[in-house]
Amino acid sequence: MITASIIGASGYAGGELLRLLLDHPHVTVAQATSERYAGKFVYTVHPNLRGRTRLAFSHTDDLAPCDLLFVALPHGQAARQIARFTGLAERIVDLSADFRLRDPADYERWYGQPHPAPDWLARFVYGLPEANRALIRSAHYVSGVGCNATASNLALLPLVRAGLVDESRPLIVDLKVGSSEGGNKPGLASHHPERSGVVRSFAPTGHRHTAEVQQVTGLPDVHLSVTAVEMVRGVLATAHVWPSRALSERDLWRAFRQAYNDEPFVRIIHERGGIHRHPEPKIVTGSNYADVGFALDENSGRVVALCALDNLVKGAAGTAVQCMNLMMDWPETEGLEFPGLHPI
Repeated sequence: MITASIIGASGYAGGELLRLLLDHPHVTVAQATSERYAGKFVYTVHPNLRGRTRLAFSHTDDLAPCDLLFVALPHGQAARQIARFTGLAERIVDLSADFRLRDPADYERWYGQPHPAPDWLARFVYGLPEANRALIRSAHYVSGVGCNATASNLALLPLVRAGLVDESRPLIVDLKVGSSEGGNKPGLASHHPERSGVVRSFAPTGHRHTAEVQQVTGLPDVHLSVTAVEMVRGVLATAHVWPSRALSERDLWRAFRQAYNDEPFVRIIHERGGIHRHPEPKIVTGSNYADVGFALDENSGRVVALCALDNLVKGAAGTAVQCMNLMMDWPETEGLEFPGLHPI
């Protein structure tokens, strides 16, 4: 058993970390911090945990040393306190964007300010197991992943690895996302009369997760366009790719199988019929699975690569726990076997 603590445990990602870790066979949750709710039971904020724990939120200043520290703070805050946090735990998984990008110039470009701790960037490993498993196993400090970036990367990686992308042409990833991406602080955009029923393009260009996709895939001319739709959890990435040569369905099957046949949390969905013949975010709700698929436009040769995932699990807390399992040399699926719900 190890002890793990969560900094910023009152947010949605922090709540998912608590849900997953409370059932993990090798982890005792030592502390969960929230400045706003310190002293209150965690189930007052995360009511799904009623009867599962009597843990109460702590102040961050009261954190004790532990074996592994999850940091789920808003962007920019972890980097400003990283020296203190590394004094509390030998291993850290940070769920924010603070340590995802290797180049501090990229961080300044996409996040609009200089990086608060640029010397620490090289010490963190990007925490997408499907792209970085070997480095995560030996890492002490792992960054979280962006949910939209993860959906985009998992859709694109089979084509990139097989050398099937025409890099001379722009590549567009259209993302449909749920309201929980906005976090648990209310605002005008999340006000029910404004948010309910929307198909709202809130980042048609310039989404920050573009930088992660460029970094992981090595594709410089990839662009994300993000639309809010009527769901709470979920991301569906639809990538429009011009291939480097004429392809058949067999070529695409081969590329996706080579990329994901041995991946415990990536399922290839490409059925000939039925309403679930393509990846669908609703099917993976609450799970750490990412469903990927593809379609081929035989008239133009265009490939459509798809990925559906739960933004709070595979796009955040679930991947963080998956990284912990790798760092601790445990079975990668430990504590993450929940298959999702149907119907929901």
